[in-house]
Amino acid sequence: MPTIRDVAKLAGVAPITVSRVINNSGYITDKTRQRVEKAIRTLGYVPNSLARSLRSHKTRMLALVLTDITNPFWTTVARGVEDAASDAGFSVILCNTDESGVEQERYIRIILEKQVDGVLLVPAGDAEEPVCFIQSQQVPVVVLDRRVSSDLGVDSVRSDSISGARELVRLLIRLGHKRIAALTGPRDVSTAIDRVTGYRQALQEAGLTWEQVLYGEYDLASGYRLTNEAMQNEGRQTYGKHDLESGFKLTGQVLQSSPRPTALFTANNFLAIGALRALRAANLQVPEQVALVGFDDLPESLVVDPFLTVAAQPAYEMGHKATELLLARLTGHAPESCQEIVLPTQLIVRRSSGGPVC
Repeated sequence: MPTIRDVAKLAGVAPITVSRVINNSGYITDKTRQRVEKAIRTLGYVPNSLARSLRSHKTRMLALVLTDITNPFWTTVARGVEDAASDAGFSVILCNTDESGVEQERYIRIILEKQVDGVLLVPAGDAEEPVCFIQSQQVPVVVLDRRVSSDLGVDSVRSDSISGARELVRLLIRLGHKRIAALTGPRDVSTAIDRVTGYRQALQEAGLTWEQVLYGEYDLASGYRLTNEAMQNEGRQTYGKHDLESGFKLTGQVLQSSPRPTALFTANNFLAIGALRALRAANLQVPEQVALVGFDDLPESLVVDPFLTVAAQPAYEMGHKATELLLARLTGHAPESCQEIVLPTQLIVRRSSGGPVC
């Protein structure tokens, strides 16, 4: 494997000159730079980034800790992070926790051992413990998507979950719905809490007292299961039915019970898709019999015929802005006080919310 001395010898310069070309530091004439770069290409020399990081105490690596990389929302967030990091000459290590606190702790220890320069964290549950641990290692951290206490002294970038949920439920109310059920995520996740808050605000504004909130996970299985629960009457006997497409058990009779919600508000895209599958398995038409709305849009590349009415979060912008803020912390260009950036959602009305209720 060629060394920096081999490059210097071929280019006819000192090793320090080669180092300056590689690190883009110090004054080098264009002619000398071209000679060194040609020698690097000829020899196939690869700079030792580990050695450079040991000298500078910087790895030029960031870590992105997500909760579910299979969700297109997080894939788009990750792209925003990667683009911003790449533009600044940084690489990104991606970690997926599946909303598990145990996995989160394991990944945080691994990335800190790798000496990453900064962390972008989507907390699995409460943010205090992981944020405090990262901060104790003198590593800058920015929290993504989740609301955090100002006492933590940490930067955060998220969307306005309360307003987004309120607008979705207001739409259903304007269409005439008076029995709207909310399907949301884990009880200890701020987005799940905030979206229920927005749901309740819309009901209160309209003077509606009928309320149904069901907590689960941010996944397809929960969407399917919670939809079944939302539609049933307590204590009613049911018979079993299987949906071959999803593999989840559905109690078909309870979905025919009355009174039932006329509309479902779901707190993320996977919950919405799971709900749609459950309703279709029970032969309930959307939106003719049950209206359906949810958080997070799906990329156009994945949906031929957009159907769901959504509060779309600016996923790419969220990832990009969070990375810019983290890089500003690393370079000392961020404000002294911690920043909380709250991005607006966009209400996109499609067929799943239906028309006015007759």
